Amino acid sequence: MTATRDGASYEVAVRAESALGEGPTWDPATGRLLWIDILNSRLNGYDPATGRRTLRRTDQHVGAVKPRAGGGLVLNLRDGIGLLDPDDTFRWLRHEPVPGRRGNDAAVAPDGALWAGTMRYDEATGGGTLARVTGDGAAELVLDDVTVSNGTGWSPDGRRMYYIDTPTRRIDVFDHDADTGRVTGRRPLAEVEDGAGFPDGLTVDAEGCVWVALWDGAAVRRYTPSGALDRVIELPVPRVTACAFGGPGLTDLYITTARVGLAPAPPLAGSLLVVPGAGEGVAQPAFAG
Repeated sequence: MTATRDGASYEVAVRAESALGEGPTWDPATGRLLWIDILNSRLNGYDPATGRRTLRRTDQHVGAVKPRAGGGLVLNLRDGIGLLDPDDTFRWLRHEPVPGRRGNDAAVAPDGALWAGTMRYDEATGGGTLARVTGDGAAELVLDDVTVSNGTGWSPDGRRMYYIDTPTRRIDVFDHDADTGRVTGRRPLAEVEDGAGFPDGLTVDAEGCVWVALWDGAAVRRYTPSGALDRVIELPVPRVTACAFGGPGLTDLYITTARVGLAPAPPLAGSLLVVPGAGEGVAQPAFAG
């Protein structure tokens, strides 16, 4: 256990060498932390109660994994949205390959819809999208000028949606209509200053504060609902990718990291880290499909 700048202490939950570890998600039905290694096409699972780890490979790059309401998983893949049934059978929900583009981060809204982001492999400006996908596979394009679609999350009351397009350096906020799933009024909540890294994945806690992983920033930050920076958890790896609360009480902050592009890579780059007792998370809905 190692203390961070704000007095919190991180531990190594799973020592690994993920090229691009991403998307931690707590699955309450199984008591596992799920996350992915995008570039190695891997789905990872970790049971903190037993220490048991699971690994499943996908046939293509996978940007996100989330639990489904009826069991199984939904995947944001290179060529669209896929489903893994409880018996591990794979099928496409939406198959729409675009050459040079892949799925990236995704999140499940309070109504059970999947908000799935994409990006181009060459990170061309405006080459990505953000779409809202319902359980029956219907999709609505929300943003079509995204570069690197990343963190998405909702306030505890569902009235705000937070979103990150990484190269903008901003954490943006929208007004969210829980009845229709529509978002309006996009505006900046906070901006990460030059030299502090780039905002990547995010999660929202029970107080409505937004926790943001900093790629090339070696830290996770917490911003209040007004956009004020009030916590910084420094970490031993530069490429911090995403964070999520997990554990039985949703009080432990799990953090994914990457080692891609680092030469030499620090010893813990690519590992899954955890800050026990970091705060109080909010139970995340499962995908309604």
